Amino acid sequence: MKPTLFVLAAGMGSRYGGLKQMDGLGPNGETIMDYSIYDAVRAGFGKIVFVIRHSFEDDFRNKIINKYTDVVPVELVFQELDYLPEGFTLNPERAKPWGTNHAVLMGKDAIKEPFAVINADDFYGRESFAILADALKGLNGKKNEYCMIGYRVGNTLSESGAVARGVCAVDADDNLTTVVERTHIERIDGEVKYKDENDQFVAIADNTPVSMNMWGFTPDYFDYSESFFKEFLKQNADNIKAEFFIPLVVNDLINSNTIKLKVLDTPSKWFGVTYAADRPEVVAKINALIEAGEYPSKLW
Repeated sequence: MKPTLFVLAAGMGSRYGGLKQMDGLGPNGETIMDYSIYDAVRAGFGKIVFVIRHSFEDDFRNKIINKYTDVVPVELVFQELDYLPEGFTLNPERAKPWGTNHAVLMGKDAIKEPFAVINADDFYGRESFAILADALKGLNGKKNEYCMIGYRVGNTLSESGAVARGVCAVDADDNLTTVVERTHIERIDGEVKYKDENDQFVAIADNTPVSMNMWGFTPDYFDYSESFFKEFLKQNADNIKAEFFIPLVVNDLINSNTIKLKVLDTPSKWFGVTYAADRPEVVAKINALIEAGEYPSKLW
């Protein structure tokens, strides 16, 4: 059974100034998602599931979905603020989405095989998709064994300033023990450093694994997420800023010894468009990969 690629594309990209998931960055208007799907298909993924919002469904179908008709099976699922478990109601003052793991939950009825989760607006690299596909193919029929791509932090920094990354700790078998969100990481005097809770810089090695939201799960993850979301809502239903993130669930499952999650090293260099000013650099990097023969000038 081939694994499924689950693409988180419901965010509106407010900092970027629009739907950056649909921004054409390649020479023929290819989006970052197009490159991810191209990499996923050649790595052996058998289906693509997108989670989006109803508000831009028509535009998404016309600009994104239609081009894959003859390439790979595609499904759409939807994330909305009021998609909550029975017994819970939405605070009318809430405007912000519930977060990445709420988006993952929307795929429960569409995904019955091992699956990868990625962001729509991150460029992950062909090696990462190949590594993750191989790992997921080995998880068919298994439970409580997950994985993630661990990017080397030195391969994920921005030339424009500090970045936020989930810094990972692993055991002797490369199983994740914790992932801690560090909101300020940059290279200073040749060393990668993050600001800790006391606003002090702490140096870490260039090859320290960080999460870029490229996860591998089996379908039992949906049941854990559903149960944990109900507990999360009991404490946070009225908090209009609370978000239900993937690392929140993963850390809880690891700390309770419920699951093991293998951190898979990748040589890929991540890049993405966070702000509009990032766009020219991303376009240049994509063109360089095309010139190097990594991608054809026209994907489809």
